[in-house]
Amino acid sequence: MNLSWITPAERVQKLPPYVFARLDELKAKAREQGLDLIDLGMGNPDGPTPQPVVEAAIAALQNPANHGYPPFEGTASFRKAITQWYNRRYGVVLDPDSEALPLLGSKEGLAHLAIAYINPGDTVLVPSPSYPVHFRGPIIAGGVIHNLILKAENNWLIDLAAIPDEVARKAKILYFNYPSNPTAATAPREFFEEIVAFARKYEILLVHDLCYAELAFDGYQPTSLLEIPGAKDIGVEFHTLSKTYNMAGWRVGFVVGNSHVIQGLRTLKTNLDYGIFSALQTAAETALQLSDTYLHEVQQRYRTRRDFLIDGLGQLGWKIPKTEATMYLWIKCPEGMNSTDFALHVLQQTGVVLTPGNAFGVGGEGYVRISLIAECDRLGKALQRFKEAGIHYQMEAIVSA
Repeated sequence: MNLSWITPAERVQKLPPYVFARLDELKAKAREQGLDLIDLGMGNPDGPTPQPVVEAAIAALQNPANHGYPPFEGTASFRKAITQWYNRRYGVVLDPDSEALPLLGSKEGLAHLAIAYINPGDTVLVPSPSYPVHFRGPIIAGGVIHNLILKAENNWLIDLAAIPDEVARKAKILYFNYPSNPTAATAPREFFEEIVAFARKYEILLVHDLCYAELAFDGYQPTSLLEIPGAKDIGVEFHTLSKTYNMAGWRVGFVVGNSHVIQGLRTLKTNLDYGIFSALQTAAETALQLSDTYLHEVQQRYRTRRDFLIDGLGQLGWKIPKTEATMYLWIKCPEGMNSTDFALHVLQQTGVVLTPGNAFGVGGEGYVRISLIAECDRLGKALQRFKEAGIHYQMEAIVSA
């Protein structure tokens, strides 16, 4: 039967094309052609989940008590582990019963928060470039996005002074993310103090995505929003186990902060899902309790890859400052090429997958993101393919054989 008369809701039709889905199509075609892809596109960690976490999951799987529906609000022991982790890392005291909520990955929570709190027509402040769900969630909820264009000359920080007063007064929520995906930018504590003061002045809910809290290098320690006095009055913070603990496929994250906001999100989620499988929550507790020895190994792995790739790209003309955090490099496209054209050119010429910057919003145009998700031997092959294809950076244009 032809269902041409049934169309997706306007909220779906308004969504911009999802570049990652298009990338998957192009990668599939390239593989069909026998191309050996080096995929540096998605932020998908390539390491194994720590063995103690796997073993904890296996033991929990074998316990029949975990085979029924989990509590909507997550298990009490996992919520306690979350708050203990926050206290240990940041000195932040949280109530596990009202100020912490487990999620099916942070992406789900970030999107559902928008649905829980944004009415059609509400103004939402979103940095551009940013992680796509930061603007896609509000679009689905019917919000009006006001892009805060980030600039290299301002170290990719939000320029709060540039937000018009009339826009700030209308705004309901401000999403932000430091250390940043995709730019790898970091923000000093002073910035967090300024954004809390800004939000309190204009009565804006702050939604901070601290996804890369522990992927930091060279002594740098990312700031938690909740470290700032008064932040819990007007903010919540999201975190995920995907990156630090190589648990991307496990879909475990959490949100902490203002109890009123968390209660609204909890109410929505009780109508949409049954929470995280209890065995996975047990495994997640184990992850949060791992010693810093594991963390230092992860940091060293990404630091080594960062240094290797920055050096190699430098020999091809890209001058990239050393990033202090995340698993990404954010590099400028050659003059005369937009993000999509450059990423497609690189894929077709070399089999190396990069993410076009415009996947992260209009502010990402002119850049591509490289994920540090391969060992140095594969990164070396990627650089060699660039060299053999004649791809390097110069201000005027791309040079390609």
